[in-house]
Order: sequence, then C-alpha cells, then structure tokens
Amino acid sequence: MKNISELNTEGLPSTKSLIKGTLIALVIGISLLVTTILPAEYAIDPTGIGEKMGLTVLGSPESSGTESASTPSNLLGAALSPVWRSEKAYRTDSTQVILQPGQGAEIKSKMKPGDNFIFSWNVEGGVVSFDMHGEPPNAGNEFTSYWVGRNQSSANGSFGAPFEGTHGWYWENSGSTPVTVHLTMSGFYDGIYRP
Repeated sequence: MKNISELNTEGLPSTKSLIKGTLIALVIGISLLVTTILPAEYAIDPTGIGEKMGLTVLGSPESSGTESASTPSNLLGAALSPVWRSEKAYRTDSTQVILQPGQGAEIKSKMKPGDNFIFSWNVEGGVVSFDMHGEPPNAGNEFTSYWVGRNQSSANGSFGAPFEGTHGWYWENSGSTPVTVHLTMSGFYDGIYRP
C-alpha cells in the first residue's frame, strides 16, 4: 500500500480550485432556484424575474385546472391546459361588409383577457388588405396589430384576447371593383359591432 504523500498529484485540481468551483456551482444553483424553478413550479417569485419571463403562470393554481383559465395571468396556462373554461355563453355570429374601391371598414368585439373565438372570413369579388388588431379602453389612436395581410381573399384561425378592450379586423378594398367580406366567428366574446 502506498503512502498518501507519495501519490502523483500532477494534473489534479488543487483544494483551492475545488472549493472555488463548488461555490460557483452553489451560487448558480441558488440563482436558478430563485429565478426560474420557484416561479415555474410554485408561483413563488421573490425577484420578479419569473413573472417577466412568464414562468409564474406555470406554477399558478389556474394552470393546474383548479380555477378559471380566463384570468389575464393564465393566458399561457390556458394554452397548456387541455380544458379552457368560460363564464360567458358560447355564441356564433355572421356578418358581411360591402367595400367600394378604396373603402375600408372595421368589425370589432369587446373582450376580456382570455376570451376567445374561432374565425373564418372570405372575400367575394376580389381581395383585400387587412389588419387584425385590438385596443384597450380609452386608448385613443393606440392599437396593437396581431396579423397584417395584403391582397388576401380569405383567412381562418383562432384568437385569444391578451387584454381587455376591442379586438377585430380592418379590411380595405384596394381594387377597382366592389367586394364583400363574409365573416363568421364562434366562441366566447361580447358580440360583434361595426364602429
């Protein structure tokens, strides 16, 4: 048996570098625990970073299905959950908008965060440019565009309101003949109107 003092220590880290590496790993581990794991798993966010990164939604009771998924903080959780619940009744609306050459028009719906609908629209007689957007109450001329398109004859999809306000479409006929936009939407929202 060899004496410990006779072992070749060449190439092995020193005790000082082992302690330094262990301390660095400990600091990184604690940082990850506080900034990501606690917010994501338990909705505990002592630094506020987890909320900014959207991690607190994952650990909230709503994402586990114990509360309504229509709360603003649960938009991501609603997308992860196979069940989305609403206190609003399911509805379906259909309308049409006739646009002369160079004319534009809007169709809107008042919605709360988490309200959602499935939509389908098509253009009879040509194509349109469109802007699907929303604005919070009393926003003046400020709005958020979700989807902008040019020379489109149809669009289909689903939409979930990220904030309270009015959400919908602006269509514009840039052609030389009248067109008719036919819209059908179904879901959980407060009806449609033309501003």
